Amino acid sequence: MTGVLLIGANGQVGQELRQTLAGIGPLTAIGRQEVDLTNVEALRQAIRDIQPDIVVNAAAYTAVDRAESEVELAHQINAIAPTVMAEEVQRLNGKLIHISTDYVFNGQKSSPYLEDDLPDPLGVYGKSKLLGEDGVRQACDNHIILRTAWVYGAKGGNFVKTMLRLAAERDELRVVADQIGSPTWSGDIAAAIASLIELDGAEPKAPEQTAASGTYHFTNSGVASWYDFAVAIFEEAKTQGVSLQVERVIPITTADYPTPTQRPAYSVLSGQKIAKRIGVSPHWRHSLRQMLVELYTS
Repeated sequence: MTGVLLIGANGQVGQELRQTLAGIGPLTAIGRQEVDLTNVEALRQAIRDIQPDIVVNAAAYTAVDRAESEVELAHQINAIAPTVMAEEVQRLNGKLIHISTDYVFNGQKSSPYLEDDLPDPLGVYGKSKLLGEDGVRQACDNHIILRTAWVYGAKGGNFVKTMLRLAAERDELRVVADQIGSPTWSGDIAAAIASLIELDGAEPKAPEQTAASGTYHFTNSGVASWYDFAVAIFEEAKTQGVSLQVERVIPITTADYPTPTQRPAYSVLSGQKIAKRIGVSPHWRHSLRQMLVELYTS
């Protein structure tokens, strides 16, 4: 059976992957308590001890604004650690699946980003993630880099849970309306990764039925601004009987809400390539509804 090592098992996507990867084969799930990703030798030794067939890296430094002042830490976790994983997976003749981000792009396009569009990250976080991608490509022949965006879920901290908390406390919220992307449920990301792994089963398949190495974009389908997303969150929560205080959601510009890091104005990733392998992803509103059901029934 295929042995799988999940790194970053306690993160937002990692907790979902614990479930979707469990049926594939023996699963070893480790988080920062088991392995410090800034300790290169400890990371190498962990992979050598486990000797997995597949490594799924769901670990990342994701504090986008704080990365501007924690440059070295972001670099160690997002750039050096994935490269080390790739080197060890190559030595084992295994496969590495590495999660990356829309932040590798500058957001100046007006049509969905394709996998081979030229990266141009705006800040430390995006630059560190791009270096991680480069390291994976150079060190490991059999790899999948899965870029995603605007991730949220019932587990961990994220935009959806922040909006719900604020909406329970305030009658008015101001939300940025000039940044566009595709809200993406962590549960769907985990399901997509499991599907890609399952495509590489033992039986010979046609090329379009296998998970070929390379870079893929995966988000939920459809697009929204943060303002659109917030309004939808409140509408869906109210249909489930959630009591919210918020009465007005006011659209604002990025300039009205300055942050240490410049965000991509347009973060929509094309899902056409991965859809040929695993099908079209669910619409973001459908997945938001599913996530909220899980949040309020768990």
